Amino acid sequence: MPSTLAFAYKGRNAAGKVVKGRLDAASEAAAMGRMRTMGLSPISVSEVAVGTGLSMEIKIPGFGKGVGLKDLAIMSRQMATMTSAGLSLLRTLNILSEQTENKELARILTSIRNDVESGVSLSEAMDKHNTVFPPIMINLVKAGETGGFLENSLNSVAGNFESEGKLRDTIKSAMAYPTIVLIMAVVAVIGMLTFIVPVFEKMFKNLGGQLPLPTQVLVVLSQAMVWLLPLLIVGGIVFAVWWRKNKNTEVVRKILDPIILKLPVFGPLMTKLAIARFSRNFSTMIGAGVPILAALNIVGETSGNWVVESAVRKVQESVRQGKSIAGPLSLEPVFPAMVTQMIAVGEDAGALEQMLGKIADFYDQEVQSTAEQLTALIEPLMIAFIGVVVGGMIVALYMPMFSIFEYIK
Repeated sequence: MPSTLAFAYKGRNAAGKVVKGRLDAASEAAAMGRMRTMGLSPISVSEVAVGTGLSMEIKIPGFGKGVGLKDLAIMSRQMATMTSAGLSLLRTLNILSEQTENKELARILTSIRNDVESGVSLSEAMDKHNTVFPPIMINLVKAGETGGFLENSLNSVAGNFESEGKLRDTIKSAMAYPTIVLIMAVVAVIGMLTFIVPVFEKMFKNLGGQLPLPTQVLVVLSQAMVWLLPLLIVGGIVFAVWWRKNKNTEVVRKILDPIILKLPVFGPLMTKLAIARFSRNFSTMIGAGVPILAALNIVGETSGNWVVESAVRKVQESVRQGKSIAGPLSLEPVFPAMVTQMIAVGEDAGALEQMLGKIADFYDQEVQSTAEQLTALIEPLMIAFIGVVVGGMIVALYMPMFSIFEYIK
């Protein structure tokens, strides 16, 4: 496939108004063809250098705006609407690339549009950008293309991502308060050890006498901050880089995910979240006509937890041998009896998609309720935690003062 070039164009729309802009195409003829699909009569088309002068975009790795779940949900919904309205796929992709506010998504849609124009299917073009488009989206689009119901598949993708987005927002809102409070506590402790304790240390030296044990500990920690603080900063940066690179590897997930599910407060919430994702994604893919084995392979990966993914692998083997889905799931502690029994009923009644949808709706509500309870529980606990830490440091600083008053008496 020829490399993509940038062209500046001038054309006249149906109302007779002159429109100017830029677009990407493989050649000048292809650029003029794209203008016609946009409803423009070409006046002039000229090639321009990509990323030169003031138009050059500066990109810093890791700091650019990526494509989020909300962007994909909006894109899928708009694509389904335009497809149902009778617009061609090429024109739909062109409109989406021009109107999206996310520059990265606009660039990717332009690339997909060029691939589709050259004869590649939409799902194959999307698969070239599988770091942006999740496997569930690519497979649903593929099923829609094969079965001739692309509009329904895109609506399913949009609905799925919108529900997933609501779940993520719920988790983020539940985690926001304790995270902020914890950061404030750490900053307060570091600030006191770095700036306040040294002032008191000089005063204690002038007073003489033996310092109480808690005060001695604070003084030692304060003196260690000269090398400890830079070490913590460097260690934090190194860990953040390592975590970003390795957090999704099976070795890390195999160790960490089971621990997360066993945590006393957050474990039940993460379990319900994983079951909600599994049920919703499985229901969506079955409804779109994706074969069960292929659907199981994808929903395991998208559950977000290695324990659930491992359980789904066992289910795949059971289905491959002609057995049921509910059987292997009933042996996994992560799946409650209610879930496996509803799946078994759905299999027997030929209504697996509907049963999985009901399970997903139930656990969506459970996640919402658990998150609200968690927030209500954590707020007083975090306030008490800050009070104990900061208050304890203040008491340790003033203990020598109390000793002096006792000597004076």
